Amino acid sequence: MLDTMQLLLLATIAGMGLRVGVVRSSPYTSYQNQRFAMEPQDQTAVVGARVTLPCRVVNKQGTLQWTKDDFGLGTSRDLSGFERYAMVGSDEEGDYSLDIYPVMLDDDARYQCQVSPGPEAQPAIRSTFAGLTVLVPPESPKITQGDVIFATEDRKVEIECVSVGGKPAAEITWIDGLGNVLTDNIEYTVIPLPDLRRFTAKSVLRLTPKKEHHNTNFTCQAQNTADRTYRSAKIRVEVKYAPKVKVNVMGSLPGGAGASGSAGGAVGGAGGGASGGHFAGARIVEHSQVRLECRADANPSDVRYRWFINDEPIIGGQKTEMVIRNVTRKFHDAIVKCEVQNSVGKSEDSETLDISYAPSFRQRPQSMEADVGSVVSLSCEVDSNPQPEIVWIQHPSDRVVGTSTNLTFSVSNETAGRYYCKANVPGYAEISADAYVYLKGSPAIGSQRTQYGLVGDTARIECFASSVPRARHVSWTFNGQEISSESGHDYSILVDAVPGGVKSTLIIRDSQAYHYGKYNCTVVNDYGNDVAEIQLQAKKSVSLLMTIVGGISVVAFLLVLTILVVVYIKCKKRTKLPPADVISEHQITKNGGVSCKLEPGDRTSNYSDLKVDISGGYVPYGDYSTHYSPPPQYLTTCSTKSNGSSTILQNNHQNQLQLQQQQGHQSHQSHQSHHHHHQQASNAQTLPMTFLTNSSGGSLTGSIIGSREIRQDNGLPSLQSTTASVVSSSPNGSCSNQSTVNASGNGNAATSATTHVVVPSSMALSVDPRYSAIYGNPYLRSSNSSLLPPPTAV
Repeated sequence: MLDTMQLLLLATIAGMGLRVGVVRSSPYTSYQNQRFAMEPQDQTAVVGARVTLPCRVVNKQGTLQWTKDDFGLGTSRDLSGFERYAMVGSDEEGDYSLDIYPVMLDDDARYQCQVSPGPEAQPAIRSTFAGLTVLVPPESPKITQGDVIFATEDRKVEIECVSVGGKPAAEITWIDGLGNVLTDNIEYTVIPLPDLRRFTAKSVLRLTPKKEHHNTNFTCQAQNTADRTYRSAKIRVEVKYAPKVKVNVMGSLPGGAGASGSAGGAVGGAGGGASGGHFAGARIVEHSQVRLECRADANPSDVRYRWFINDEPIIGGQKTEMVIRNVTRKFHDAIVKCEVQNSVGKSEDSETLDISYAPSFRQRPQSMEADVGSVVSLSCEVDSNPQPEIVWIQHPSDRVVGTSTNLTFSVSNETAGRYYCKANVPGYAEISADAYVYLKGSPAIGSQRTQYGLVGDTARIECFASSVPRARHVSWTFNGQEISSESGHDYSILVDAVPGGVKSTLIIRDSQAYHYGKYNCTVVNDYGNDVAEIQLQAKKSVSLLMTIVGGISVVAFLLVLTILVVVYIKCKKRTKLPPADVISEHQITKNGGVSCKLEPGDRTSNYSDLKVDISGGYVPYGDYSTHYSPPPQYLTTCSTKSNGSSTILQNNHQNQLQLQQQQGHQSHQSHQSHHHHHQQASNAQTLPMTFLTNSSGGSLTGSIIGSREIRQDNGLPSLQSTTASVVSSSPNGSCSNQSTVNASGNGNAATSATTHVVVPSSMALSVDPRYSAIYGNPYLRSSNSSLLPPPTAV
């Protein structure tokens, strides 16, 4: 086909040469030549679009056709054989534009509009070539690894994205899960397809996964000039990563939780979630309880914990928390590390403990000896957190001479002496220590020049000397003779070093009169000596007997004084009783009971004339009941309440006959009432002696009136009472009438209780005066008392 086209081209050129020759022969023919009014231009179109290549010819004489890559498409306007091609326009306008619809990739070629020679040998004409570039959008990109890729942190992976069929080749862009466009570590490749017109674009992302990439999507976007709309594909990255560890110092716990660990059980592990506030940047108070929390983020989440303090593993520290139950200063600046490991690897984090503790001396200042003019340095090292404020104070002037750890100065008579180092830390007590700067010189004895001892006892003479440097020799003399170990067994010498000097003690065993007198003490050091004369005098001794007697006398005096004070206090606290002619009435309104108050007469000092201890619950001599009653001088005022009425009873010895007469008078009033009282008296006589209890829990002191006839062998008349009652005195001097009931044979329920009863004035109780405290004592009787004479001894 190429040879045919070459032949046509040569023929056309020859014809044009011929026509040119003809035209040249006639100047008028130039107006009849055919020419292009509009020629086609290069165009670009996307597959599926419509393209029109313009071609207009003026004075068209020959035949017009379009060629595609120099291949004629035909001369008819419909271009039969090419369904998508047509020449549009009209012959009148000379418009023979080529219309292509829809554009396909095969339409990508060079197009030319040609007009053959005319019938009158008009020359043939051809337009310029117009290139039609057909663009093809790429297919949607695909990631060859699929929808998910599994990776491990810090281990590189490759993610490949492919876009096929683009013309031109697709541009591929990578975007990470945070929306960032990735430009590094990307390899882009273009591969032409077999049609040599379209291309496959491939982009490989070399990714180093991190923990933050876990569960994020990476997006591959593809586009070209045919379609600026992005086509994309996504892949989710699953990253396995070693634990990300963070150690936090939490607040104190109320108690020591967790398993015991190192430091004597002071360290332990504890599980559970976090609670309390962070101590970040805050000091931990010494002896408090501190909880450290280890937080770990890992994939996979199956992790193992280990705790270390200063790289020493904690036994039992496999928990998420560690508790130091008693944090001390030894933990200050300690590095607490938590190591967490999973299948990927292990990570760790640490926290340095900052313990606040009170100041203590690491090195106390030491006393020093120095010559005049020499330079000395005192050191005072204090351990505390926070750092202490150190102050040096000179004594006795109490002036501040330094504020640092070391104090350096020149020694003189003014600077020698005592120095205090004081350390202060806010929130803690101040500590201090002292040191002396001694000025070297000859010794100086400062003991008392007169000392004493007891003849026959061990005597001691002390010789104290300030000596810097320390004394080399201390000697004693008596009557011009030096005392030594050869002086006999009477003497012994003790030499003790004291701050800034020496103390020598001369001991005289079993001292006698000839041992007393003047002694000389001599102290020698490298700078000189000093001698002191000490007078030993005998003092009078006090005999041992006098000492014992004096001590006993003092003890006896103090004992007597104590007794008097106690008696006085008790007497002062005793309640003063009113006189016999002042009788108060006490009416108790509770439960309608009887309340009695016993008041003493002028010649008595006790409320009851007989006190009975019945706590054991046993009354001896069970065949008779004993009457206990207050003496006649005691007026028993009883107040009873029943149905709103009140009756005042006064029981004494004089009203007993009146009471009996009233009872006798009442017995004759009616036969029915007489029978009733007789039956009541019989019931009362059948009542046995019962045990008494005190409902208030205290001791029961009072009068017990029995219900049976009293029979005694001493010839005294027997008395009979009509009812069994108990009159007990209360702590305030009043008494209450209580009845002990033990019903039998009358159909009533058997009860044994202490209850309040209402006693009418007609049933006043008889009193046996023989059991009065004043019976048998004429000095306690009043002038109007009518008591039976006491029995005689015969």
